[in-house]
Amino acid sequence: MDLYKENQLKIYNSLSKSKELFKPITDGRVGMYVCGPTVYSNVHLGNIRTFMSFDMVFRYLLHLGYKVRYVRNITDAGHLENDADEGEDRIAKKARLEQIEPMEVVQRYTVDFHTVAAKYNFLPPSIEPTATGHIVEQIEMIKKIMDKGLAYEVNGSVYFDVLAYNKENHYGILSGRNIEDAIHNTRALDGQSEKRNPQDFALWKKADDRHIMRWPSPWSDGFPGWHLECSVMSSKYLGDQFDIHGGGMDLKFPHHECEIAQSHTCSGVQPVNYWMHANMLLLNGQKMAKSTGNYVLPDDILTGNNEVLPKAFGVGVVRFFIMQAHYRSVLDFSGEALLASEKGFNRLMEAVDYLADITPGNSSDFNVAEWKQKCYDAMNDDFNTPILIAHLFEAVKFINQLKDKKATISSADLTLLTNSLHAFVFDILGLVNDAKEQSSDKLGGVVDLLIKLRKEARDNKDWDLSDQIRDELAALGIQLKDGREGTSFTIN
Repeated sequence: MDLYKENQLKIYNSLSKSKELFKPITDGRVGMYVCGPTVYSNVHLGNIRTFMSFDMVFRYLLHLGYKVRYVRNITDAGHLENDADEGEDRIAKKARLEQIEPMEVVQRYTVDFHTVAAKYNFLPPSIEPTATGHIVEQIEMIKKIMDKGLAYEVNGSVYFDVLAYNKENHYGILSGRNIEDAIHNTRALDGQSEKRNPQDFALWKKADDRHIMRWPSPWSDGFPGWHLECSVMSSKYLGDQFDIHGGGMDLKFPHHECEIAQSHTCSGVQPVNYWMHANMLLLNGQKMAKSTGNYVLPDDILTGNNEVLPKAFGVGVVRFFIMQAHYRSVLDFSGEALLASEKGFNRLMEAVDYLADITPGNSSDFNVAEWKQKCYDAMNDDFNTPILIAHLFEAVKFINQLKDKKATISSADLTLLTNSLHAFVFDILGLVNDAKEQSSDKLGGVVDLLIKLRKEARDNKDWDLSDQIRDELAALGIQLKDGREGTSFTIN
């Protein structure tokens, strides 16, 4: 069903700095590109928040009936320290420190990213291209930019001429920066002087003797600039102009600004209709980032193996916590906040589970159709998940009234409520009902304790207590089985 025809989705466009009615280039189809991870270390929760935000966007577009081509790249080359044009490639540096091949680093952390993404219930993208798999295309794009007179070669490196581009275009159109302010955050390093202007950025860098990752080009054996890969891969798989480009707020400048300049130079059109940026996740009031050591790994949250949280939390709780904030707002991460989210998440899951036990009546005390539309209205307002969740708890309140026999619902409305709640909770927000799994784990711990007490009773020849534990567990549907390796149990 093409729900997009009856839902007027509005998206906050970072380019216009306003909410705009979403109109895809091709009716019923959406092209979306999101900047993926640089695979030189484990992804942290700050990265996960960004990718989770666009997982939610992807899920909602699919729910509305769009055919979506979602491209999320893997940066496995060309990303220098501090996002500068000088210094050492992050992947090569990691390889040198660990004395392994750079592609071993890439493989290790690509696998880690995919493992974490699966654990956190991300839908896989339609295409996941790599920078190293598109070196030829990047060289060809550099040639085009040079042919347009907007790039120059110095000592085997090629730079984009920002001032020349800015004569007829606007470098700073996305970030709102003036050309005078658009200076990269680089220090005075060797080789910096070879640029004509400090604003210029690298399209190709000549590799020095210590640089392991290198490819032949018309200019030198070297490697592509970081910004170039996304222009190449987005245009290859989505065309010169596509619908949505997403990423973290920190990529708006210089990365996305440089993308626009490169792509616009080659195609003559603005490459993206809707630019979307997810905001930061804070830890202890500061940006969560690997470079500062102020971060938590996603696995550490699930295991409780960290110094930040009071205990382990499930995937469902973490997703619920992140979805409680709008993707464009800053989110503070803390143990207290997760504990509060866990309570709300458990209430929501209990209500969802109870839907199957409700006996419908002849009438409804809750306008389900009106409630459903309010949920869509929230999502259509720039994916406003906190407002959506507030509406979900209106349904939770009603379900609890049904549970207490203080309200009734018709059969048709019960079906509509069940289907709608499942769609918003699981299909769109991507929540996972792992509250049941946690309860099962706790139950297993209790049964193991009783098995231990029963063994002690048998060792002490207290047969009455031993039989009592076995029989009372059996009455609860828990069967004990004694064997050579000890006692196991099954739940009927």
